[in-house]
Amino acid sequence: MIDLYFDHTPNGQKVHIMLEECGLPYKLIIIDIGKGEQFAPEFLAISPNNKVPAIVDHDGPGGQPLALMESGAILQYLADKTGQFMPTEPRARWHVNQWLFWQMGGFGPMLGQAHHFLAYAPMNPAGAQVLPYAQDRYRNEAARLYSVLDKQIGDKDHVAGGMYSIADMAIFPWCRLHERQEQNLNDFPNVKRWYGAMTERPAVQRDIEASADIVEGFTEEEWEVSFGAAQRDQLY
Repeated sequence: MIDLYFDHTPNGQKVHIMLEECGLPYKLIIIDIGKGEQFAPEFLAISPNNKVPAIVDHDGPGGQPLALMESGAILQYLADKTGQFMPTEPRARWHVNQWLFWQMGGFGPMLGQAHHFLAYAPMNPAGAQVLPYAQDRYRNEAARLYSVLDKQIGDKDHVAGGMYSIADMAIFPWCRLHERQEQNLNDFPNVKRWYGAMTERPAVQRDIEASADIVEGFTEEEWEVSFGAAQRDQLY
């Protein structure tokens, strides 16, 4: 049994998709990040960076429990554990890894900033924050990254080429929020084709059913825990 510590975020969704695809038994444990549950000592013992997702594999290496944080590391671990969704041939394996790390280092963080300045900052309960420079910066960077992805998928069914892999699972949940990033998938026809194929996968559909929540607003407490000083001060 694997415990998946989860909230309705793209990083959580990618691990949820992987567990659904692998068919491994798991228990979904919701960590309400709006209420600050990520700062509970019990969760910090599993995820010292106070972020979801995290897992505990009760049948880890040597039959001993293993706790892991960071969605990219978790995807690699599950791929190695099951022998699924990661090529064994070295060249193909590294090709998948480079696109996984592209998502981890660019597509996720930059689109996350687009979410913040385009969608979340205007919801600030203390008063809407509309920062045109930041909005332009991350809207434009999101468009650049979608263009990179569109070119990569141009003649392929999957991001890394020959097989459906953890790279596809990592990238897809961030594409689900393209409207919040102010991106039109019609501008990226290859991404739109791939996105449509991804939504037809049963495991992806089960993830969408389980994690369809979209933030529509914040209380003052939720804002402080998510973006204010409380996010830092909770750790000291």
